[in-house]
Amino acid sequence: MVREFNISSENRYQLIDITDKVEGVVRGSKIKDGLVLIFVPHSTAGIILTENESGLKQDWLAVLKKLISDFDFFHNKIDNNADSHILSGLLGQERTLMIENNSLVRGTWQQIFLVELDGPKKRRIIIKIIKD
Repeated sequence: MVREFNISSENRYQLIDITDKVEGVVRGSKIKDGLVLIFVPHSTAGIILTENESGLKQDWLAVLKKLISDFDFFHNKIDNNADSHILSGLLGQERTLMIENNSLVRGTWQQIFLVELDGPKKRRIIIKIIKD
């Protein structure tokens, strides 16, 4: 089963909690046990699991910006977003989680985030659920 939804970002760099949307897709699937793949088909965005706490979200963005500071990227001669591509590759564009009893299996503080690295943009999120 495959479902999609769109998320719009407001800033160049942004963490957007998509946990509720993913959980809604899982519940709607009626699949009791299996796996869910969360995928953003964009080379300038990523998917991470982290706590939804404002200070931590600011820390994530600060670390990501620091990782790419002081580089003279060759790709920037084309469209000035090499940092976004590099960070997306480091973070990854997907995460796979388990489903048990029609619910996502995740830790107490684990939320699912779209990491926008080249916004503002409209991003497509693809959810693939595999029945156990």
